[in-house]
Amino acid sequence: MTRRTARTSIGKRVALVTAAAAVAAGTFAAGVGVAGAEPAAKPAKSSARTATEAQVLGLFDNWNAALQTGDPQKVADLYASDAVLLPTVSNKVRTDRAGIVDYFEHFLANKPYGTKLESHVNVLDENSVIDTGVYEFALTDHDTGVKNTVKARYTYEYEKRNGKWLIVNHHSSKMPEG
Repeated sequence: MTRRTARTSIGKRVALVTAAAAVAAGTFAAGVGVAGAEPAAKPAKSSARTATEAQVLGLFDNWNAALQTGDPQKVADLYASDAVLLPTVSNKVRTDRAGIVDYFEHFLANKPYGTKLESHVNVLDENSVIDTGVYEFALTDHDTGVKNTVKARYTYEYEKRNGKWLIVNHHSSKMPEG
């Protein structure tokens, strides 16, 4: 056997042994997971969590302030370009900016003012949060001037994109029990 052949042969054997060890280790690790080893530890909560929760609660105030301008474009600016809106007073799902603007053109005619009654913030990570709860809107009929209040459940899902929090999913529905 030449020197070159010996090296190649040894290299192949080392590679085979290494590959076999990797397969065995992977099989063992998978077996331990199936056999009921301790569950993986949850990642530590970020110190940014508290600041993010406070910021999330303020995002509704920004949205409500945009409603007060009466400008549907300003409201739509708070939504991501690929956002989904399941609105309170429309049966149509809005999946693009034009649809969201259209909804708010009609909704803003009633001069809505929102008030949160209950809020639950879930921080998923430093760039993703969910705010769910109950709010109510004081509305004024644009034709008659009659005022009424609509109580609804809500979910806002926000993502931080390019340093700005945007709504990526907004669901709002009237309370089912009057």
